[in-house]
Amino acid sequence: MADRYPATKAGRRRVYPAIVAVLLLVIAAMAWKFIVAGSTAPAADGRVAVMLAPAERALVLAEMRGFVAGVERIVDALSRDDMPGVAAAARGMGRARMDDAPVAMLGKLPLPFKKLAFGVHGGFDALAAAAESGSTPRQSAAALAGILQQCVACHAAYALGAPAVP
Repeated sequence: MADRYPATKAGRRRVYPAIVAVLLLVIAAMAWKFIVAGSTAPAADGRVAVMLAPAERALVLAEMRGFVAGVERIVDALSRDDMPGVAAAARGMGRARMDDAPVAMLGKLPLPFKKLAFGVHGGFDALAAAAESGSTPRQSAAALAGILQQCVACHAAYALGAPAVP
């Protein structure tokens, strides 16, 4: 048993850095998987399927339906030159909505998906702030078009999948 563990000071100086290096590699791999790669698979239609548990998938789909309803409220408010209405509808879809997302689910989302999602939420916050500070309906409509471009890009690149149930 004594042969397996370096008993000398010099032996420990070689083992400890190796242990630290292995631990750092494990942490880096986990961070890469959680922050960058996510949990994905190729989708049948050529997009990337983000693999989510059924409850997580339902949460994301509910949020997307909320976006559609919110965009409808924004367009309605714009049609009536109701900038406080635009701000209220947009604010409800801003970054504060991201607080509802479970951290475990965020780890399953690939980094480009997260960037698009954060951009959409941030875009709604910017739209709300602009509407509150005097932007015109035309300017707000242009900002909304930019947000919707991010939605279209995300839907073109990603699908929501579910892991196989054993």
